[in-house]
This record gives sequence, C-alpha cells and structure tokens, in this order.
Amino acid sequence: MRFWFLGSGSFAALCLASMVRKFFFERIITGKPTLAGRGLKETPSCVEETAARLGLISERTGPLSQNENLITAITTNPPDVLFVIDFGQLIREPLLSAPRYGCLNIHPSLLPRWRGAAPVPRALMNGDSTTGVTLFRLTEAMDAGPVIRQIEIPIGLEATSADLYEILAREGSQTAYDGVQCLIEGSCQISAQNSEFATQATKISKTEFQISWQQNSLDIHNTVRALVSSRGAFVVVNNMRLKVWRTLPVEPPSEGTPGQVVSFMEGDPVVLCGKGALRLQEVQCEGKRRVTGAEWACGVRLKTGEVLS
Repeated sequence: MRFWFLGSGSFAALCLASMVRKFFFERIITGKPTLAGRGLKETPSCVEETAARLGLISERTGPLSQNENLITAITTNPPDVLFVIDFGQLIREPLLSAPRYGCLNIHPSLLPRWRGAAPVPRALMNGDSTTGVTLFRLTEAMDAGPVIRQIEIPIGLEATSADLYEILAREGSQTAYDGVQCLIEGSCQISAQNSEFATQATKISKTEFQISWQQNSLDIHNTVRALVSSRGAFVVVNNMRLKVWRTLPVEPPSEGTPGQVVSFMEGDPVVLCGKGALRLQEVQCEGKRRVTGAEWACGVRLKTGEVLS
C-alpha cells in the first residue's frame, strides 16, 4: 500500500505525528508558509514544522488546481490512499478519484454534526457532552462524503479544545488504520451521511473572543475552553484585555452585580455572572505571561466586592 499525506493545520500536524507510527508516507504535502509579525516573517505550516521535527521531508504547494506537477503525479502514478486532513482547500477532480481507495479525511467530529472549519470549538461552545472522530471519503461537497468509521468520545466538564485535539488525533490515527484495513479486506460497512441532521461549524468570528459577565457562567466556561487552542477568550478590565485561559463554574456564594468578585477559592477570584459564578483559574494580562488566578488577584490586590469592568 502506498500512502500520501496532505495537510497544513495544527490538527493535521497532531494526526501526522500519530499516524507515522502506523503508516509510511511516500509524500507529505503542505501549504506554503504564511507571513506574520511586524517583519512579515515566514511561518511554516504546522505540518511542515512537525515533519521536520520527525525527520521527514515535506513539500509545499499553493492552490492545488495550479500545481501541475502534483496533478500529473497523482494521475499517472497515484497512491492507494491520499489522506487529506485540515488542509484548507477543497479537493476536486482529478485528485478525488485518482487514489484506488480514494481521498480519506479524519474529521474531529461526529459527522454530519459539525461540518466545517471549527468542529471542536463549536462542540464545546454548544455545550455538547460528546464528540468523536470520523473517517470518511472525500467528495466535492464539504465534509459530506460517505463514512467509513466513526467513534464517539465523551467531553468532560474541564476538557479544553487542546485536550480534545490531542485525543481525537490519537483516536483518529487508529481509526484511519482500522479503516484502511477494512477497505483492503472489503469488510467496511460504509454509510452515507444524512444531511438532514447536518450542523455547520462556522469559523470563530473576532467578536466571539470577547466574553461578557452578563452571560451565564457555563456559557463563558464553554467559550473559554473552546478557544484555548487559538487566541483565547478575553474580558476587558480597566480598559485592558484580560485573557482567560482556565475557569470553573461554581455556585455563587452571594448575590451581586455581574462582574463582581464575590469570594476567593484557594486564592482564585470567583466572579459573579449573569447566572452562576466563575472561578478564574488561569489568566493573562496584556503583554504579561499566564499566571494562576490567585497570582493575578494578589498582584492587583483584588478584593471581594470589586467589579471587573
């Protein structure tokens, strides 16, 4: 069996790191570096960085439709499977049908639930109690192809998107291995997705990163843990951004105004929300390092009764 890997993002990199224990990839193809920072420094894709760390050779591509060398290679001497994971480009013909067993995707969701760009953050922000990983065959419609294998994974109250990506990449790697075995044996029970039950995991917008104490504590907690793997959720305190990295919903010990510090738990401030209260366990002021809620509260001499606004 001959395998190629096509991916760019952080979930693809986690999958690659896990999959190389089970698959030998003839080619690892990834997107071109992005330009970031004040000096517009080139930043390689997460897959390129991971491949280099693992001692693997990767190659860069721009838009696939313009990569004549790749199209020629896959149509004249195609792999048996092309894994396409977290790549950010739609895959079209002739790539789709060139591999003998198709282009396969490991998707961090229970498809058709949460098709799209941000399945893990959307599952957390929605308060889902379960998520999962799906191995499916790509078609021209986004995330709508037939399912080869799928497993379900519970979401604990304190699980973050970073935790789930690690688990789903590891489980997805095993699912991909089992799926390929059943494709070879011809024993897969491949099932079509029912689009009537599809939900869309749209990209997180800029406005969703700012949380408000007027929200209920569980919604804020779900947003915080959903955005851990990206820029992080924040509140504005004294006209400065305070990033909130780790929280825990708790019962409010007293009544008050949303945003008011109503108590401390092991030094961490407990802040009243629109409904319930939230223990701030890890925060970060602008330009500062992450600290525990207790360290921050001590540093700013926070007292019970103060309102964070």
